[in-house]
Amino acid sequence: MAAPTLNIGIEEEYQIIDPATRELRSYVQQLLERGQAVLPDQIRPEFLQSQVEAGTHICDDVKQARRELGRIRRSIWELADREGLWVAAAGTHPFSSWAHQEVSPYGRYPELSRFLQDVGRRLLVFGLHVHIGIEDRTLCIEVMNQMRSFLPLLLCLSTSSPFWHGRDTGLKSYRSVVFQNLPRTGIPQQFGSYADYRRYVDILLDTGSIAEPTHIWWDVRPSEKFPTLEVRIPDMCTRVDEALCLVALVQAISAKLVRLRLAHRTWPIHRKHLLDENKWRAVRYGIAGKLIDIDRAREVPVPELVDRLLAWLGDVIDELDSRAETEYACTILSQGTSADRQLAVYRQAGHFQAVVDHVVAETQEGLGK
Repeated sequence: MAAPTLNIGIEEEYQIIDPATRELRSYVQQLLERGQAVLPDQIRPEFLQSQVEAGTHICDDVKQARRELGRIRRSIWELADREGLWVAAAGTHPFSSWAHQEVSPYGRYPELSRFLQDVGRRLLVFGLHVHIGIEDRTLCIEVMNQMRSFLPLLLCLSTSSPFWHGRDTGLKSYRSVVFQNLPRTGIPQQFGSYADYRRYVDILLDTGSIAEPTHIWWDVRPSEKFPTLEVRIPDMCTRVDEALCLVALVQAISAKLVRLRLAHRTWPIHRKHLLDENKWRAVRYGIAGKLIDIDRAREVPVPELVDRLLAWLGDVIDELDSRAETEYACTILSQGTSADRQLAVYRQAGHFQAVVDHVVAETQEGLGK
């Protein structure tokens, strides 16, 4: 079995903001028209017209990913700025209503809207997707099975959606709750092989359950478009350093799991019900909570789990030259996630417009503006 490239691709979903009202603005068509000259084949529509997605080129390592992601965020901001708009990076908008959004007229989105009805129209959420190059499909499925155990901790570190429709939800990742209403979401079951996975996909296609395999929206999945494993659980990260931390962790975990596999060792495969329990804890409490150490059947505070993860990854992160990016997880633990910081701003200011201003300002951090 050949070793995978473990190269990186990143997709981010941004909010389009009207500076006058701080509300979301349906303006993606104009940004796409102008954006193709700046980000050809890298800027795309999303389900709603107040969302815009951008994807990096293939990056060999995290340092290249940093340059590429910075370039994209700067370009998206400049495109919006020319139109008198802002962009923001967070899992939900604090107060805009899904009922006031327009569905994108592009590609599959109108048909998806008809099929999903209000479950789809409520999808006013924004995420980070990380692709890791694992070209061997058999190996990809094996890594996916084991990656599931790490997904709740990755969500803890990325939480950025505490508000929904002008309410403090009491959760750190309300985006996860909204997204879970779609079919074929959440942490997937274990698959015995790639053939086992393909049988599942083919049944859905043959019975008209899905129009294409990309309509499987799990928190981790084999990409249909690229020879990659795609991790989709993180909320959209507000700071670029947070996004790069999540990217570096996903790459390093993948590298470690591949190394174990090539040495004929594996990470334990955990039951989906217990992984779902950990995901709920991540949704509810973020980094302030505890996850279940499934192998030891006990609760462990998230900071302890982060410390253990970084120690376990120590050898691969040096080889990947991503120690600074992965250890930014310690900064997240000390300063709070975007959700924690948004909540602090709201409690101090008492209104959601201040939260929008805060998220917009943090979205620009580290971009050389």
